[in-house]
Amino acid sequence: MPKKEQPETEEQEIQEKDVAEKEIEEKQTEKQLIKKKEKEVEAVLNIYTSFNNTIAHVTDASGRTIAKVTGGMVTKHSRLKANPTIAMFIAKRISEEMRDKGVKSLYVRIRAKTGSTGPGPGANAIIKSLSREGFKIINILDTTRVPRGGPKKKGGRRGRRV
Repeated sequence: MPKKEQPETEEQEIQEKDVAEKEIEEKQTEKQLIKKKEKEVEAVLNIYTSFNNTIAHVTDASGRTIAKVTGGMVTKHSRLKANPTIAMFIAKRISEEMRDKGVKSLYVRIRAKTGSTGPGPGANAIIKSLSREGFKIINILDTTRVPRGGPKKKGGRRGRRV
């Protein structure tokens, strides 16, 4: 009888080792899945806003385009392209494409027309709607170009006479 018990214990030991090995493998695969899920991709959102249009262009850190949406792609009315409501639709389209690529956080660069007093009405709406949709905004930077001198203004020496 003792001879029969030994093989059973060996079989039990083998089964226990198999179970232990399976548990270790499951834990390792869970860790790998967690690492894959935690990987946060950062992107750069370039927003160009004038008083006639809004353009949003998302690139990865190296500069490759992830998504590009303009006001004209969202609405057929040219007078509405710079509208904050249209900017919200632009942000919605961009967010769908960014989720597919796994983007979680953004660096935002806002640019207005050169020499203008401020960005157009769409910039704030895009940022606000993207933050509401769960994207982490790391940095907001104004990259509007500033004229320094430049060519002579139109109008002649005495200026425009009305």
